[in-house]
Order: sequence, then C-alpha cells, then structure tokens
Amino acid sequence: MTQSNEASLPGSETKYRINPDAKRYTMKDNAFIETKNGNFQYERVLSTQPGNKTAPVLKVTVSKALTNLKISTVAANGIKKVNLFANDQMHEYRELAEFYLENFVQESVLERV
Repeated sequence: MTQSNEASLPGSETKYRINPDAKRYTMKDNAFIETKNGNFQYERVLSTQPGNKTAPVLKVTVSKALTNLKISTVAANGIKKVNLFANDQMHEYRELAEFYLENFVQESVLERV
C-alpha cells in the first residue's frame, strides 16, 4: 500500500493531509480503528439507507507515525475502486464522503492542502 502525506478522494481536486495537532487519541475519538501493525483505519459505507449492501465504502488509512495518509473508495465487496466523481448517479455517495472528510477537518484529524 503506497501512502503519502497528501491524499484526496479519487476524482476530486480537494487534497487533505494529516493535521499536525492529531494524536493517537484523536484518531480513536473519531472512530478510527487501530490495526495489528499500528496504523489507523476508518471505514464507512456511503449510504443513508440502513442495510444497503451495494453502496461504496470510504476508506481512510493513517500510518502509525501519523505521517502518511491514504483515502480511497471501493465497491461494497471491497475489491474494485470506485470514482465518486465519474457520473451524477454517485451524487449521494459523493456528498456523504465529502461530509465525513469535512468532519475530520473540523475535528482536527485532517486539514485541507
């Protein structure tokens, strides 16, 4: 998995990086789960409908040292990458993904570049 200090949603021009004030507890307070190797991962289904099994999933991964960031959207099965900006049918999913990322900016997890 390649990571860098800046990332964006596939197809988006808005870039994010980890807020310098973010700490381990900041990640945990914002629903990030610590993986076995110490990285922090956030996964959310991009749907307002409970039980929707076809909606794409937003994945945000932050390295253990809080220096590298990866943002991706994948199909519900977790294999195929999805571009939320490819067509207007993805409008609802795109809004939800941007909402979650904006919330991370407000909570000092991420910052816009």
